[in-house]
Amino acid sequence: MKLPLTAHTRRPWRSHAFTQDFRTEDVWSFRTPGAGPDDFPVMLAAIRAGAGSAEQSPPARFLFAVRWKLGALLGWDRTDAGLGARVRSLRDRLPDDLRESAEGFAFEGMPLTPVYRLADEAVLELANKTVHALMHLGWVPTGDGGHELRMAVLVKPNGRSGRLYMALIAPFRHLVVYPALTRQWEGAWRDRALLLGGTAPRQ
Repeated sequence: MKLPLTAHTRRPWRSHAFTQDFRTEDVWSFRTPGAGPDDFPVMLAAIRAGAGSAEQSPPARFLFAVRWKLGALLGWDRTDAGLGARVRSLRDRLPDDLRESAEGFAFEGMPLTPVYRLADEAVLELANKTVHALMHLGWVPTGDGGHELRMAVLVKPNGRSGRLYMALIAPFRHLVVYPALTRQWEGAWRDRALLLGGTAPRQ
């Protein structure tokens, strides 16, 4: 479900100290019924266990395939346009206590590099010729005593072409990509016991 940008910007995330020059683009919530305050690592593990491209919907797979084809044709994803080349990684801004926190943390099928992970938030990043983007995942209390996953996308477009690119893909993000992620990630939570080696039935 789409949320106002303030649902991210007004929460006391550690990431705010390192992302002042990024713009909050989207905020989305994912329902996790029965989740408790310490279940963020369980949610991340369930997402990783079910995050292969085969789990994506056909429209989402098609859009990503088109995006990678265009990127190859236009040189958007060349190595010299990415992290450590065109832009410095956000990890270069981190204090010592966060630098090693993301070891072993990544999502299969997503071209995202881990930045850091804490008990209630995590950040991943990507950079190409059009944009330097961050995915912030946060674990947030809900009004009914539970918790839910929230995702915020923060961006730093690369000039006018980057701003145009973000404007052009906005409808696809909202109508295809984020709803597909919702089905995938909420399903991963429901199936977490099976995905992580247990035998509990779906909720």
